Amino acid sequence: MLFVEANGAKIPAIGLGTWELRGRTCARIVEQALRLGYRHIDTAQMYDNEREVGEGLRAAGVKRDQIFLTTKVWPSHFAPHDLERSAKESLVRLRLTEVDLLLLHWPNPQVPLVETLGALARVRQQGLARHIGISNFTVALIEEAVAACPEPLVCDQVEYHPYLDQIKVREACARHGMALVAYSPVARGRIKSDRVMQRIGDRYRKTAAQICLRWLVQQGVAAIPRTSKLERLSENIEIFNFELSDEDMQEISAMGSAGGRLTDFGFAPKWD
Repeated sequence: MLFVEANGAKIPAIGLGTWELRGRTCARIVEQALRLGYRHIDTAQMYDNEREVGEGLRAAGVKRDQIFLTTKVWPSHFAPHDLERSAKESLVRLRLTEVDLLLLHWPNPQVPLVETLGALARVRQQGLARHIGISNFTVALIEEAVAACPEPLVCDQVEYHPYLDQIKVREACARHGMALVAYSPVARGRIKSDRVMQRIGDRYRKTAAQICLRWLVQQGVAAIPRTSKLERLSENIEIFNFELSDEDMQEISAMGSAGGRLTDFGFAPKWD
């Protein structure tokens, strides 16, 4: 496993996203992922599966200090007292004493960011989260967050795949020593039928999805592909035994555009 280091955090480069995973399926996938060698598990309050993620962690039998667990606070809990309370409730559901990374899930313009970040910093200071960060923040909001937060932010978790150009966000993160963590890294499955990715994959005897994940990792990006299929778990983590050429990296990067976003939430910030 490779790691992405950012402001004191050491984030495994490939993790398991758990969005839309529920019940026994969620617990089973988390357990199996850890048994296969995953050490980075991503969940969120909004996913309504923190209990099942915790069950999977315990069933796998992997030592807690070897696992990097992320969860996220939903924007309706961004008022200072609400944020601290909701962070503690997440720990109860996970049956943990701390998470490795606690993120603000989306920006919430209804609550002053300085207040929210002050509360997020206190959660870290209280030992409830080893690291803190943000998710779905634009370049302008990254700058505002870094300036307002009394503790270091370690990442911005955003949608990122070959169809979406995120160079501005990556550069903003790099300026502040932050990592970029990519969700929807294989474009919700669209990558597997992409002819360019298939052609490059044939050259390395890898699948299109493996090529995509390797492209992200070689940029120093951590990726959290979600899957409910056990066979995909093995595929997604088998990307550390080859390296893409500079030419292949450039060809894949050229596929991206600012309008390549797949996520469309009504409350999402304007991306410019």
